[in-house]
Amino acid sequence: MGFHRGLSAESYDRTYSNKTLLNRIWAYTKPYKQSLFAIFLIVLLQAGAGALPPVLVSMIIDQNSGGNAPLTAFLPLVIAVIFVEILGYIFYYILRRLMVRVVGKVIRDLTVDAFTASVRQDLSFHDKLSSGRIVSRITTDSEDFAVLIRLTTDVLSSTVQSIIVAFILFNTEWRLASGLMLFVPLVVIIVASYRKLARRVTTTGMRAMANVNATIKETISGISIAKNFRQEEAIYREFQDSNITSYKVNVKRGLVLSIVFPTMRTLSGISIALQVYFGALSVEQGLITVGAWYLILLSSDRFLMPILSITSYWNQVQTGLSAAERIFALIDSEHSVKQTDNLPVSEIKGKIDFNHLKFSYLPNIPILDDFDLHIKPGENIAIVGHTGAGKSSIARLVSRFYEFQEGELLIDDIDIRKYNLTDLRNQMGIVNQVPFLFEGTIEENIRFAKPEVTREEILSLAKTIGNGEWLETFSQGLDTQVGERGAHISMGQRQLVALMRVLVRRPAIFILDEATASVDPFTEQQIQEALGLILSLSTSILIAHRLSTVKSADRIIVLDNGKILEEGTHDDLLATNGHYAGLYNTYFRHQSPEYIEETGELLQKGKQGLGASSNPL
Repeated sequence: MGFHRGLSAESYDRTYSNKTLLNRIWAYTKPYKQSLFAIFLIVLLQAGAGALPPVLVSMIIDQNSGGNAPLTAFLPLVIAVIFVEILGYIFYYILRRLMVRVVGKVIRDLTVDAFTASVRQDLSFHDKLSSGRIVSRITTDSEDFAVLIRLTTDVLSSTVQSIIVAFILFNTEWRLASGLMLFVPLVVIIVASYRKLARRVTTTGMRAMANVNATIKETISGISIAKNFRQEEAIYREFQDSNITSYKVNVKRGLVLSIVFPTMRTLSGISIALQVYFGALSVEQGLITVGAWYLILLSSDRFLMPILSITSYWNQVQTGLSAAERIFALIDSEHSVKQTDNLPVSEIKGKIDFNHLKFSYLPNIPILDDFDLHIKPGENIAIVGHTGAGKSSIARLVSRFYEFQEGELLIDDIDIRKYNLTDLRNQMGIVNQVPFLFEGTIEENIRFAKPEVTREEILSLAKTIGNGEWLETFSQGLDTQVGERGAHISMGQRQLVALMRVLVRRPAIFILDEATASVDPFTEQQIQEALGLILSLSTSILIAHRLSTVKSADRIIVLDNGKILEEGTHDDLLATNGHYAGLYNTYFRHQSPEYIEETGELLQKGKQGLGASSNPL
C-alpha cells in the first residue's frame, strides 16, 4: 500500500534550529508589535494579580496569630483577595481577546504565504508531490502553529508570575527560597535533553496525519472509479491502513510526550514536602512567622506550577514548532525552473528553436538528448509517436513547467530563461489532454483565462464556432453549472470550453495535448472549428491523437525515444512508408472516412452472407 512511505520527509523538507524558527515566527508577529506590547502589559498585570493572593492571605493569618483579632479586622483583606481574583479574571479575558486577534492575523499571513508558495511552484513540484500532503501543511499545520502562538502568552504569563513569586519568596525567607531554586536547573536539564526526541516523534506524527489527509483526498477524488468497479471495500481498507499507521505513530508520540509532566510533578511534590519540613523548623526556631510559612508554601506552589505548566505545554510547543518547520519548508522550497533575466514580453511572433537540448526527469535517464527542432512563426506542427517518445516533454519545456539541463530553447531568438515568466505565459494558450474545469458556470470557466472579457465578447466569439450551436447543447447556455472538474458535462463539451478559454486570450503560442476520448460527430466538428480559429492566430504545437488534427498540421514531427525520425506532411510521410506509416495504421487509420466506409461494406457483406447461408426451418 505504501502508506509508511508517507512518513518519510518530502524532498523539500529541511531542519531549522530553534533560533531560526523563533526568528521566522517573530517576523510574522512583528507587524503587530503594538498589540504585542499591549499583550505584554496585560501579562504583567495578570501575573502580578496572580502572585498577590498568597501575600494577602498570609497577612490575615499573621493578624490572627494570637486568636484575639475581631472578624471585622479581616474584612478589608478578604475584600482585597476577592478584588484581586476578579481583577485577574478581567486581565485574563482582555488578554485572550487581544491574542485571538493577533493569532488570527499571523495565521492568515502565514497561510497566504504557504498557499502562494505552493501556487507559484513549478508544475514539476506538484507532479512529484502529493497535493493532499501540501494541503495538510497549509491547513492542519497552520492550526497547530496557531496553538503555539497562543501558548506563548501562557508561557510568558507563567514565567512573569514565577519571577514575581520568586522575589516574594526571597524577601520572606531566602534560605527556603534558595532551596526551591535548586529545582529550576533540574527542570531545564530534563527538558533540554528531552527536546530532540519530542521534536522527532512530533514531526513523524504530523507526517502520518498528512498521509491520512492525502489518502482521503485521493479516495474522494476517485470515488466514481471506485464505485464503477465496486471497489468501495478496497478503498476503505486503504484508508484503514493509513489511519492505523497514523494511530500507531501518534500513540507512540503521545507516550513520549506524556513522560515529562509526571516527572516534573513528582519532583515538585518532593520539593513541596521539603518546604513543609524545613518551613516548620523555621517557625519553631522563630525565623519566620506562621503567616510567612504559609506564604512560602502557597507561593512555592504558585512558583512551581507555572514551570510545570510550561512542561505540560511542551508537547503542544513541539507540535507547533514542528508545524512551523513544515510550513516554512514549503515556503522556502526552491524552484526547479530558474529565470536568468526578467525581460518584459508585450508581444511575441512565436518562433521556437530547440538547439542541442538535453532534458531528463530523473538523473541519467534522458528523455530528449541533443534535440533539435525549429518552428517558424505561425507554423502549426503535430507531434506523433508512441507513449514515452517525449511528446509531452516538448510541450512542458516550451511552457516552462520544467527546466532543461543543457542546450538552448529560444523563443523569437531569445533564451526562454530570460523572459519574465508571467508575461511569457500570458502569450501562451495550453489545453491539456484531460481538460480541467473549475466548479462554476461555463462563462466563469471561459473568463478564467481573461477576467476582463465581457459576456458579449464571449457570446460573439462562441458564435464563430458553428454559429454558436454548441452553446445550445448546454441546458442553461453560459450559465450552466459544470460541476466539480466539469463532471456535469461531457468530455467533448469540456474540450470545447477549454478551447474557448484559450481562444479569448488569443495566444501567440498554442499547445494542445489532444484528448483521445471519442466524441459525437457534431461535437467533433465544433472542436475542429475552434481549433482552426486558434491555429490561424498562433504558432501551435499539437500532440495529436485525432487524424483530423494531424492532417491539418503544416508539418508532422515523428518522435521516438526523444529523437526526430521523420518530418513532413501527412501525404508525404505516408508515401515514404516509414515509421509514420506504421503509426498511422496503428493509431489513425481507423479514424479515416475510407476505413469507416470499408468497415461498413464488410459488415454489410457479412450480414448478407449470414442471411444466405441460413437454413430456414
